[in-house]
Parts: sequence; C-alpha cells; structure tokens
Amino acid sequence: MRPVVKQPLLRHLGLRDYIPVWEAMRAFTDERGSDTRDEFWLVEHPSVFTQGLNAKPEHLLDTGAIPVVKTDRGGQVTYHGPGQVVLYPLIDLRRLGIGVRHLVSALEQSVVDLLADFEVNAYPRRDAPGVYVELPGRGEAKIASVGLRVRRGCSYHGIALNVAMEMTPFQRINPCGHAGLAVTQLKELGIDLDVKTAGERLAARLTERVASSE
Repeated sequence: MRPVVKQPLLRHLGLRDYIPVWEAMRAFTDERGSDTRDEFWLVEHPSVFTQGLNAKPEHLLDTGAIPVVKTDRGGQVTYHGPGQVVLYPLIDLRRLGIGVRHLVSALEQSVVDLLADFEVNAYPRRDAPGVYVELPGRGEAKIASVGLRVRRGCSYHGIALNVAMEMTPFQRINPCGHAGLAVTQLKELGIDLDVKTAGERLAARLTERVASSE
C-alpha cells in the first residue's frame, strides 16, 4: 500500500525573475526529504527566452534586448513574459509511483481539461510536447509549452500557459524549435481569465490528474 500523500501546497509567487525562481526550484529539490510535501508554484516571469538542454542556437532568430537563459529543463527554446502563467510542479515522482512521461501527460491534459470548461477543443502532440488548438482560418496554434527536469526522482520546471500577453516576442524565435509555429493565448480564444485565476484552475486540474494516478 502506498503512503498517504498530502495534496500539493499551492504557492503564488507573483511576478518574479526567471533565474532566482529556477535556483529556488533546484534548491528545494536538492534539499527535500522523503516526507517533504509536494508543492505547485504559480509565477509570471518578466520577458525572457529560455533554452532547454536540446536547444539549438539557430532557433533564436532576433532576441533583441530580451535576455536569453540556458537552463536545465528538457526541450528547445520558448518565451516567458507577463500575462503568461507558469506552473512548476515540485513533485516526488518516486513516492507517487509515476514516471516523467506520466507527469508530462498530466500537465498537458490539465490544460486540455481547463479549455474544455470553455468548450474549446485542445490536444497534445506526442512529436512536439505541449498543448495545441485549431484557430479558424489559421490552423494549428500552440497555447502551452512543457519542459521538465527530474533530479533524485523529483520534478521541477513545468508548463507555461499563455493567458493574456504580448505575443510578438514569439516571432523572434522558432517556438520549441519549430519554424513558423503559430502561438495563441486564452484571450484570443475568447476566454476571459486573469493570470491568477487561470493558474489556480490549472493547478486544480493538475491536482486531480496527479491524484488519479495514485
């Protein structure tokens, strides 16, 4: 029988620079013990491009004054900025008995579930992690990006959902390493949520998804 695991503690970090939050996630993961409660961190970042471990420099097209950070998550290059909610699940995967692929799927399906509440059909792609929707007259567009790291059997980094943000920086990169990939946000889909509310709803959906795996 698996031990009883408490529901993750939800922390609202507000608008925080990327690097200090990244360092805090690493420290939390390195210092946690077998009984440490899992946490979900909700945060917005000031404008920044981040490159994952598989990132290729040619996918940075014209970064201008926006800083670029090479980080230790999986995946390619993406953009974070105000108006986007980032959910970082700091989860002990071994304790839950789940793997990385399961957590990636749970993150993606949490966005799918959230959009379904507003009668928007969204879907993941196995060949290009993240969540996508179909836009009338534009075709497929990405609305959420996923990138994780696992150390000592515990996860950090997570999923970024575009809510109501300035989208032009995405044109300065090949999002997630895909040239010409269209990117969208909740606002464009007619979903009127602020970042805090969107983050809370996403965290609730992820809690349900993770709990169902126990």
